[in-house]
Amino acid sequence: MRMMMFVSFPNDAFNAAVRDGSVRAKMQKVLGAQKPEAAYFMDHSGKRTAVLVLDLASASQIPALAEPWFLTFNASIEIHPVMTPSDLAAAGLDKLGKEWG
Repeated sequence: MRMMMFVSFPNDAFNAAVRDGSVRAKMQKVLGAQKPEAAYFMDHSGKRTAVLVLDLASASQIPALAEPWFLTFNASIEIHPVMTPSDLAAAGLDKLGKEWG
């Protein structure tokens, strides 16, 4: 199942990694282990934030995705299932609309 994960970094922890020069190696280690389909970096609500697109075979993989961010950067995460256009087309919305509309 394709998931979108938002990772928000607290400024103190991330600033410390920038200042001591470890941020690049830490990010490469986590991203290398997780192998996201896509990764984007931005600000959100005043915090540095990463948005990752990941494909999971099982929900049991969620801790392996979350813990490296928690333990490395004291980050906060949100994980949401997402669909591609073809997933949405296969969802049967027409049938659901007739049944529940």
